[in-house]
Amino acid sequence: MSCSSSLILPSISSNGFRRFCPMKLDKSRVFMSSISVGSRIDAVDDALFADYKPTNAFLFPGQGAQAVGMGAEAQKVPAAAELYKRANEIMGFDLLDICINGPKEKLDSTVLSQPAIYVTSLAAVEILRAREGGQQIIDTVDVTCGLSLGEYTALAFTGAFSFEDGLKLVKLRGEAMQDAADAAKSAMVSIIGLDSDKVQKLCDAANEEVDEANKVQIANFLCPGNYAVSGGVKGIEAVEAKAKSFKARMTVRLAVAGAFHTSFMNPAVSRLEAALGATEIRTPKIPVISNVDAQPHADPDTIKKILASQVTSPVQWETTMKTLLSKGLKKSYELGPGKVIAGIVKRMDRGAEIENIGA
Repeated sequence: MSCSSSLILPSISSNGFRRFCPMKLDKSRVFMSSISVGSRIDAVDDALFADYKPTNAFLFPGQGAQAVGMGAEAQKVPAAAELYKRANEIMGFDLLDICINGPKEKLDSTVLSQPAIYVTSLAAVEILRAREGGQQIIDTVDVTCGLSLGEYTALAFTGAFSFEDGLKLVKLRGEAMQDAADAAKSAMVSIIGLDSDKVQKLCDAANEEVDEANKVQIANFLCPGNYAVSGGVKGIEAVEAKAKSFKARMTVRLAVAGAFHTSFMNPAVSRLEAALGATEIRTPKIPVISNVDAQPHADPDTIKKILASQVTSPVQWETTMKTLLSKGLKKSYELGPGKVIAGIVKRMDRGAEIENIGA
């Protein structure tokens, strides 16, 4: 089974989730300077989760997983359906209608696909919760992560920020990334059938033929044999032209707005920093593995910095999954549209147990 070429926890409170029993934090490692009503913990040991031992993981998809018709199953579960109603208020239009009915070109746009996947993935959590034994499964989850956009979903799942705040961030992220993509001619392509060293050499060869504005780099380290390259259009064309001579099996131009996870996204960073600065972020209840460095972070300020830099940093998904599997991960659940992540996990470990919970 090959991995896809596409890319790219909680009481009923304001987070909108129900009956989750979080892992207890080691309070001896949480440092409070002055706590008053309405304030948050001022300093948290960022290495709080450094020694995590994963057994059951929730994995959330990123852009590229969207498909017309998603969200229909969620309407059968009241708590899942309610998320779309709350999303409509924030988005200012009927997001569910676009998820279910399309058109595809509209759903595929960066500004819509990111919020749509975020909401649909969290709706999948509610679908799981509603089924027999679902709450017990949720209670056993001790690590989570998401592919690019999916990192925001994972943080919302762990209570790091509310459903609403997460959706506002994701909405702005999609808009900022689209605007950054519109400012320069850039693109992404998946290279299938090469290891990461050969893909790097392919990028180096392409970069010898283009100017600085068209340079390319590996943007998504997905799994062995599947790496996405981002950069200027001329650089991407050079990569495609040279791929066969490097013995690549194939190249797939990705249907995304531009060169995500590279410096082409620099214009989006300041907007994200401002939005993150104004958002209350709490220590996640369980480890959330970062795309930027494949490590869990506990300090809210560090999480904000990581999320701001994520759009210009390569996605370290391969390292993340290798680490989880080597640390003894027993079972994973992919929550949301598509089966991109299941393909990646199976590519890395054919014996890995992973279940898809769609919405």
